[in-house]
Order: sequence, then structure tokens, then C-alpha cells
Amino acid sequence: MVIDKAREVTGWARLVGRVARKTGALGELNPRGLGALVRSLARGQAGLSTVFRVVARSAPDRAAFLTGNRSRSYGEVDARIDRLATGLRRRGLGAGDAVALMLYNREEFFEVQGAMARLGGAAVSVSWRSTPDELGYLLAHSGARGIFYEAELHETVTRARAHAPKLSPEGLFPVGAELPGHPTYEALLASVPDADLEGSEATVVIYTSGTTGRPKGAVRKFGAGQSLGFAAFLDRVPFQHGDRHLCVCPLYHSTGFGFAGMALMLGGTLVLERDFHPERFLAAIEREKVTTTAVVPTMLHRLLALDPEVTRRHRTDSLRALVCGGAQLPGPLAVRTLDRFGPVLYNFYGSTETGIVTCASPDDLRASPGTIGRALHGVSVRLLDETGREVPRHSVGELYARSSMLVEGYHDDAKATQASLREGYFSVGDLAREDADGRYHIVGRRRDMVISGGVNVYPAEVERALDEHPEVLQAAVVGVPDPEWGERVRAFVVRRPEATVDALALRGWCRARLSGPKVPREWVFLDALPSNPTGKILKRELSTWDGPVEQT
Repeated sequence: MVIDKAREVTGWARLVGRVARKTGALGELNPRGLGALVRSLARGQAGLSTVFRVVARSAPDRAAFLTGNRSRSYGEVDARIDRLATGLRRRGLGAGDAVALMLYNREEFFEVQGAMARLGGAAVSVSWRSTPDELGYLLAHSGARGIFYEAELHETVTRARAHAPKLSPEGLFPVGAELPGHPTYEALLASVPDADLEGSEATVVIYTSGTTGRPKGAVRKFGAGQSLGFAAFLDRVPFQHGDRHLCVCPLYHSTGFGFAGMALMLGGTLVLERDFHPERFLAAIEREKVTTTAVVPTMLHRLLALDPEVTRRHRTDSLRALVCGGAQLPGPLAVRTLDRFGPVLYNFYGSTETGIVTCASPDDLRASPGTIGRALHGVSVRLLDETGREVPRHSVGELYARSSMLVEGYHDDAKATQASLREGYFSVGDLAREDADGRYHIVGRRRDMVISGGVNVYPAEVERALDEHPEVLQAAVVGVPDPEWGERVRAFVVRRPEATVDALALRGWCRARLSGPKVPREWVFLDALPSNPTGKILKRELSTWDGPVEQT
């Protein structure tokens, strides 16, 4: 046991050293920055609060954020975090307290995260698209005592307060505009002098996207384990010190926040965009010479749907890493992206609960389009059947992962936490198989599997066949009740502009590629598939479709 532990420590030490050399992460660390880093690590802290403090001591003038024409340096941000934390402490917030963030992609999102870390509190990420009922549930469930929110969403917050007993009028902090009776964000900072807080343990609560049922709050603490998980990912993906990282995924979601945090960890500059627009995305890459960015597959669909003349107007050769995740990446989409942008696409698999589990390089995606790649260093993966036994290679099983990046559990939901765990391994219900080269492939979700005539039909396999059709832009497959077969396969298809392919033609296409039970017998053609803000298809909405259906 001691020997195994020593080998594990040695392996991590080698990996961290390799990543430090590869990324140049320690290149400008001076004695003041090193001292701040050592003090933070000694207290078990390794979150964004520590990142801003360390870079501010070593390179205070380095730009942390670019928002439109405004730039803010690490030194400024670090000082603002201290003042914000002091202001919140004066209002009675401290260790163990939580505040919610319902903000667009803006620098204040990171400043509040950092301030709550220095107070030993928790920051709860909330979608700015939340309805009053949804927000009320999240505020009440998380026990938030304050909320930082876009001023234009004040009515939503006001209506949600009826369901949030811990949220007082003094805990409302609008951002972006003045509201009568409430201090502006900048006034809150200006009301306190400069300070130099040592900080405490950072806790972030991220509510899952809730494609089924109520969202669950995944609790993540940023200690050494999280940093090692980031290092394992950086060993696979060419992020570097001083990168310019474009943020277009919403920061309240793990994909947007996680990769933004990784870029900041390397002393990078975040280019903040409120949301994703394909041509604006390309223009930002060219204008700011962006080197890294993170997207979800829906964004790639929209990028590649642009007229080629439009895409050719923008130079994107500064881009070194285009990281994709958050939802399943269809193989044909991966190939088209590589053809358009070159060998810069990296497909990762992970979740809010597990952190990053696997990563596929451009070479992996060429060799096996759509793969999620191999497990990262320090990550153990098991594919288990319904009885909890490991399945053989090439067989499908539920994917369980164990690593230093697992969340603490679900906030105030021990039952849901235990239901997702097996012997320290965590699952979010995805089904996968491992190929002969050790690459993993997601084939669907446990709850989405269709059983037709006793045959297991994995929607991802059918969707992959449809995605390969030259006139199909996007497809999703669900099972619907059938009196004879138990379930039958229904396909929802979005055609490319000016495409004329019909249900009979697609049925023939599928029959040439899939065995009988997998071929859809029902077809629905839509202009767009329903999805949540992070690009996951809302199959619960498709399962209850009551519109016209074509039979074949």
C-alpha cells in the first residue's frame, strides 16, 4: 500500500512538472507571487481567489478580462475582490453563507466567486434564464442569503423572493444598472477601503441543467485535488501561459466556468462575450487573436451552418484549442469541424459532478469520429451492467468515474448522492463502450435507452447514422410506447437549408446501416430541436410530442 501511494505521488509529481514546463505556467512567478502561492496551498486553497492573488503579486498589470473595449488587470481584480469581501462581511455575510449569482458572462461573476472564497462562503451559480418559480426553488434549496443579479432581471428576483425565506431585501445586489433602494455593485466596492484578506476554503455550488426533474446542486470545493485534475487535462490539451480565452458558454454552467478558470490558472486573459453568435464568435477570434475557447456541439452546428463565404472573411489561425463538451459530439460534426478549423478540436467527457473524465485529441477524432477519448491521468473508469459487474470491452455499460475532481455530493440531497455512487465511483447515467484502442464512446443515457422487441436500441447509434446523411443538420431519437414491440423508435430531424430528403429516403438510408429494430418507424421534421442553454437536447419534450408524425 505504501509503495502504491509512493508511485501515485511520483506519477503526479512528474505530470505536474511536465505540465508546468509545457504551459510555461511558472515563467513569471516572482518571490511575492510564490509566497502567496505557498501560503494558499498550506491552507488547502487552490481556487480562483488564489489564482488572482498569485498573478496579482507576480504580474499585476496583466489583463485578466477584456469586455468590449474595457480591460481590467489582475491587480485591479484582486483588490476589488478584497473590497467586495469586506463589504459583504459588513453586511453580515461570512463563513458558511451562500450567495447566488444570476449574471451574464461578465467579470463580476469571478469577483463574487473570489470574494465568497475569501469569506469561506459558497457561490451558487444560477441560470439567468430562470423563471421566478425556478429561481425561488434554487434560492430556497441552496439557502442563499444574497443574490447578485442582472438589474434587468429585477422583476424575476422580486417574484422569486416569496419562495426564499433566507433572502432579505439587504441581500439583493443588482449589477449593470442602478435600481432605486439598492446599492450598485460599484458603490458596494467603493464603500470600503482597500484590504488584504488571507482567504479561506472556496466552495462552489453548480445546479445541474435539470433535463429531468428538479435540478440538483453539485457541491465542489477547490483544493489540491481540483488543481491536479486540471493538470491532468492540461497534459492533453495545448493551453499555455498567457492564453487569450474566449468565453461564449454561459459561466453558470461547468463547461464555461471550468475552462475559463483553467485559462486564468495559467495567467490568461478572458475575452468575455455575453452569449454565442456564430459570426460574432469568429470576429472575436480574429480581433483578439484568441488562442483557446470552449463550446458545446450546438455551437459547432451553428458555426458550420454559416455560408462558407462568411467564415472565410475571418482569420482564425490564432486558435490552438477548440474544446468541445457538455453534450454528445456527433462524429460527422467532428470531422467537418476539423476540416474547417484544422487540428484544434478536442472533445472531452465530464459532468458537473465528475469533473473532466476523458479527452479526445484531433488525431483521436480523425481515427474514430465522435469518440470521447481516453481517461485522464488519475481517473479510473468502470463500465458496469445493471448488477454492478464490469462489462467486457466493446460491450455497453453505465459509465462510472473516480478521481480527485469528484464533487462532495449533492447539496441537501444525500439520497441522490448515494444513488449515483458505487464504491466511490460516480455516475450521471451515461452509457458507453470501450473500443480496442482504449477509446470510450458514449452511446446514450440510461433513461433514454429504447427497448424494442427485446432489443436494446441506443439512440446515439441511430442519431449517428442520421447525422451522416448529407441533407441532415441534426437528429434526435426517442422511444414511444408500442402495443406489439413495447417501444418503437421515433426520429426528430432538422434538415439542412433547401434540403428535400423525406422520411422514406431516410428510412432507406438507415436500413442500409442499422439492423431492423433500430430503424425509426416514425418521423418528425422540425426547424430546430429543443435544447437547454448548454446544448443538451431536451428529450423529455420530444417524448411528449403531440404534433404530426410520419409513418414508414
